[in-house]
Amino acid sequence: MSQQSSDRSEGDLRNTGMSLKHDREWDYELERIEEAVEERDAETVGLQFPEGLKRRGPAVADDIRELIDADVTVMLSGQPCYGACDLDTFLMKRSDVFVHFGHSPMKESEKIIYVPLFSNVDPFPIMEESLEELSAPTEDAADPDEPVDPDVGLVTTAQHMNRFDEMREWLEERGYSVHVRRGDERLTHEGQVLGCNYASADVDADQVLYVGGGKFHPLGLAMEHPEKTVVIADPVNNVVTLADTEQFLKQRYASVHKAMDAEKWGVIYCTKIGQGRWEQAEAILEDNDDAYLITMDEVTPDRLRNFAMDAFVNTGCPRITTDDGPQFHKPMLTPGEYEIAVGNEPLDSLSFDTFHGTW
Repeated sequence: MSQQSSDRSEGDLRNTGMSLKHDREWDYELERIEEAVEERDAETVGLQFPEGLKRRGPAVADDIRELIDADVTVMLSGQPCYGACDLDTFLMKRSDVFVHFGHSPMKESEKIIYVPLFSNVDPFPIMEESLEELSAPTEDAADPDEPVDPDVGLVTTAQHMNRFDEMREWLEERGYSVHVRRGDERLTHEGQVLGCNYASADVDADQVLYVGGGKFHPLGLAMEHPEKTVVIADPVNNVVTLADTEQFLKQRYASVHKAMDAEKWGVIYCTKIGQGRWEQAEAILEDNDDAYLITMDEVTPDRLRNFAMDAFVNTGCPRITTDDGPQFHKPMLTPGEYEIAVGNEPLDSLSFDTFHGTW
């Protein structure tokens, strides 16, 4: 995609990443895949990788081929993949064994083998640094000899769930009252957050420690829970920061303002298996005679350029709007932002779009 000017890309969440400080290695669970092939007497194996790991696909396919019969066909999905909600259903239907790498299960199925690819990076050095940003244990004025354990929520991504219990114990050993929960049915684990779902952070604590790479997840968390201080302990990039939503909010408010004069709206309904929100799209269409439903599997700026719309509202994955929003030739809004643009909700009601179910 073309380079954006600084004013257009302000708040673009793709610009919040940092260069990696650690090389990551993963366990691809090859023996588990081998066992599934033998148990099912499989003739075809489908492998699906997220975008950042597709380059490793051929090597993993080679490793699998060395473990299974030569007449078994191993296929790689070339479809874009951004989460467990983004399964290649075409390849899945044509595979006796279908392996989805990089994400924890969102939809349990005997057909799918989920390999979460847990990170090998040690989270505790950066967690030690994060204590400088967290409220420390303090003495109770009523009893100076008794320290008060500060409350803290703890969340992470699927790649670090293998160390989650250790992280919780580590904080508790240092005097913190750690609050964790499993959010909803889209989340597999207690304390897990997705790029579209931060329900696990809805805990009784004013501060939340996010342990994981990048800034997108903690920014979304801070948007959904603006009353909380979100501390980012990034063991991949080896940095501690606070989630700051100011730049992101500026970009989203700018998009809403641009769309306020729109007459013709394109309503995007994503046909990916875990990203469709039909009822939301239908409600917009029923309320607006100048809204037109556009169904798509992959929502990209190029695919929408030929539609003569003044603005778009995306009922699919929220990250399409937040990550790629500045790339679209017309304003691309979330359903909540659409309600503001057409005057149904006040401007100060702007919030982060999240998913809670869709399967």
